[in-house]
Amino acid sequence: MLNRKKFIRNTALSAGALMAGPSLLKAADYFTPLKLTVLHTNDTHSRLDPFPMDGGRNQGLGGIAGRSQLIHQIRKEEEHILLLDAGDIFQGTPYFNLYKGEPEIKAMSAMQYDACTIGNHDFDAGMENLATQLSRHATFPMLVANYDFTGTPMEYKTQPYKIFKKGKLTIGVFGVSIEGRGLIPDTLFGATKYLDPIEKANETADVLKRKEGCDMVICLSHLGNQYKEDRAKVSDEILAKETAAIDLIIGGHTHTFLDSPINYKNKKGDDVIVNQVGFAGIILGRLDFEFSKFSGKKMTKNHNISVSQK
Repeated sequence: MLNRKKFIRNTALSAGALMAGPSLLKAADYFTPLKLTVLHTNDTHSRLDPFPMDGGRNQGLGGIAGRSQLIHQIRKEEEHILLLDAGDIFQGTPYFNLYKGEPEIKAMSAMQYDACTIGNHDFDAGMENLATQLSRHATFPMLVANYDFTGTPMEYKTQPYKIFKKGKLTIGVFGVSIEGRGLIPDTLFGATKYLDPIEKANETADVLKRKEGCDMVICLSHLGNQYKEDRAKVSDEILAKETAAIDLIIGGHTHTFLDSPINYKNKKGDDVIVNQVGFAGIILGRLDFEFSKFSGKKMTKNHNISVSQK
């Protein structure tokens, strides 16, 4: 009789646990943080090999072999990773002069980049060349929300944003780039229409946050970090302060080495993190985030990783 009572009690407890399963799972999300690692580069400028051992300050640094090894190791350690680039993939070494960007794009595809944005030097061999390299060799999208390429060879070769699912997380990534007139020759920039980056950033980030329900919105920016001599020129600092739904800006163009990310307040008073890691692939940026319903979203670690041939 005692065994029968024990059986009935255990059966009831099991049924109760099954009924409460979804609630228990939901409650667990409050206390079990979800993790995301963002790896990033900018202004790599065709630096496929390390700097030569010639006594210079950057000797032995950079190169795609060292970067690839670091990325591979981090992927073995972390489950959810985004690998991003903020533009100026092209120009700077004889590789570009000879092959017009093909090995650069192939290398990024081999390293499994998730997305990049466009830089002014990515036009240096012409739009038709850039379109060809992307179409033939890129396994990742080039994101830019504030260039209208209608009627140019780059039409349909870019997209404004992309959404990534990383476990239970939904991450929206979009790109903005610098005004081309006066910076890029008209023969290369062609009929490209430059649209206001702040307006397009606000519009795109709002879609990602409100309509798409993204847990995090990342902007890949080739605007430049800061312009002390021209405060009216749009920079990452101004972009961060004048937008409302961006969580993280990965910057490029000014080749700024930030020892640690800069934290700004946006139009709503919320935090916006800005980071940039110099040029030539000398540094691989790493930012680790945790998400939980109990404590929200927070950056738990930032680490500028030196890339070398060792």
